[in-house]
Amino acid sequence: MAVAYERIADELRTAIRAGRLGPGDRLPAETRLAERFGRSVPTVREALRALQDEGLLEKRHGVGNFVRRRRTRARRTNLRHQWEKDRARAPLERRAQTGATEHDTGLHVDDLVFRARYREVAAPAAVAEVLGVPEGTVLLERSYRTRCAAEHAPFSLVTSYLVHDVIAGNPALLDERNEPWPGGSQSQLHSVGIEVDRVEEHVTARPPAPEEADELELPPGTSVLVLRKVSYATDGRVVDVSDVILPGDRTELVFTTPLERW
Repeated sequence: MAVAYERIADELRTAIRAGRLGPGDRLPAETRLAERFGRSVPTVREALRALQDEGLLEKRHGVGNFVRRRRTRARRTNLRHQWEKDRARAPLERRAQTGATEHDTGLHVDDLVFRARYREVAAPAAVAEVLGVPEGTVLLERSYRTRCAAEHAPFSLVTSYLVHDVIAGNPALLDERNEPWPGGSQSQLHSVGIEVDRVEEHVTARPPAPEEADELELPPGTSVLVLRKVSYATDGRVVDVSDVILPGDRTELVFTTPLERW
């Protein structure tokens, strides 16, 4: 038999899923809900907490409980890298029409808010090992945040590392004001004569760090997907290492592997 808080949660959950309580709607005060259900305020709070953990409600401290707005989902497939390579040498007008985020979400350029931050850093040991350079080598660290204009949380937290001397031949690549770069990273690398041969992606899952959960606005208990993307040039060099933190509640990873026919 369901305990009291579960029955309250069930009724509110049904109202949300049926649309009687819509995204952004504010629920009555906890005392009003307690009167309505004939239960104590602590019991109501337990029911609300359960719905918060499911991602159906969000609590705004000092304001109240609200039905959580549905977040835009991103469907990231491994075919996106060939799609990006096919556009890397295209005319600027074509490259500027759409980017990887639009490809993953179905949104348009005007639907998005983009931010990039660049800084020079000394290569930490773990990143230097992947790039095949000595620890302390000067890298360009690039941080990206892209979100739907109607939402506050970004689709992912991206940190990319390039060897400074490898890309310094094109000063435009060192200036964050040139972002978003039409055509993405492969087009940037092409501008210094680098063709990407293959991309490896290593995916794990873990609980988010507190700052990640806050920035991505994750419901309690939601995991993040941690993606390490390594791009290799046609000469075998690693030319880009990117760490991508993806929210587990609104990201779908799709892997398609063509098989040779008998």
